[in-house]
Amino acid sequence: MDIQRAIFAAGCFWGVEANFRKLEGIISTRVGYIGGSFTNPTYKDVCSHKTGHAEAVEVTFDSSKITYDELLDVFWSIHDPTTLNRQGPDVGTQYRSAIFYLDLDQKEKAESSKAKMEVSKRFKRLITTQIVPASDFWEAEEYHQQYTEKRNKQYNPFH
Repeated sequence: MDIQRAIFAAGCFWGVEANFRKLEGIISTRVGYIGGSFTNPTYKDVCSHKTGHAEAVEVTFDSSKITYDELLDVFWSIHDPTTLNRQGPDVGTQYRSAIFYLDLDQKEKAESSKAKMEVSKRFKRLITTQIVPASDFWEAEEYHQQYTEKRNKQYNPFH
């Protein structure tokens, strides 16, 4: 087993987490906040639009069962990376599209994946996804963890 981590932001973290959790090779997920300037933010802090954090999902996976490249493919398929600071009805910088890389290999793969998406013309508009180094990841409150599973809901990011 080769355990690795990845961090993605693609709108409301509930649906992002639900999509990654169903994949074979995923060991665990946790939702939280990353990319801001505030220490140990709460959901209320992040929703104030003053912290700069994104709602994100940290994915722990067995790379012998699912690769980082495969996770990137899922990332691109579960949200619209062309809407700046927005997914469906959710608007604000906390809903931005971002890949937070943990090492240079992830950075290179994320940049290559984004370039392939741009060339493919799969999306009609410019991709706004940020590819940035991971900073402190602050775990969200317990009630946000596995939110859709706890409520037995299907999640549609475009409501």
